[in-house]
Amino acid sequence: MSGTIQTLIRYKAWADELTFPSVINLPEGEASKKRKTNFGSMAHTLNHVFVVDDIFRHHLEGQRHSYTSRNTPDTPPLPELFQKQRAMNKWYLDLIERLTPDELSETVHFEFVGGGNGAMTREEIFLHLVNHATYHRGFVNDMMYQVPAKPPSNDLPVYLREFAQSIST
Repeated sequence: MSGTIQTLIRYKAWADELTFPSVINLPEGEASKKRKTNFGSMAHTLNHVFVVDDIFRHHLEGQRHSYTSRNTPDTPPLPELFQKQRAMNKWYLDLIERLTPDELSETVHFEFVGGGNGAMTREEIFLHLVNHATYHRGFVNDMMYQVPAKPPSNDLPVYLREFAQSIST
């Protein structure tokens, strides 16, 4: 199956493949340096994205998760977090390729981490995850400029250009 949601999930994985190495390769301590941002550092912001991806993976599988917050108290070392995010992205890529249009439109019921009931279609969940990751990559990019370092060009038009070039060669 191909379509907009599949493209967006592929884009999210591609953007992670650019973002994580850029953050990992910053000067020692910069990725975990405390900054004036919601999650306190680049590493903890990326960890938050992973945690939310994992929470929604559990929702999509109809399983309960053990999270009591939308982040963990500690952040794993970035290379380890990158490997976990890669595995998570593969899980989402595999899932999106096998879902039918009817399955994409099915509603998933869940409980929000902060309490209260939620309901979203699978397609809405995928859209949320892509939007959520893009939003937080923006904060990571801003923090990279504070180092100062140049963040990677990881927005959707760049991905679409790169993807178009890869299939034309």
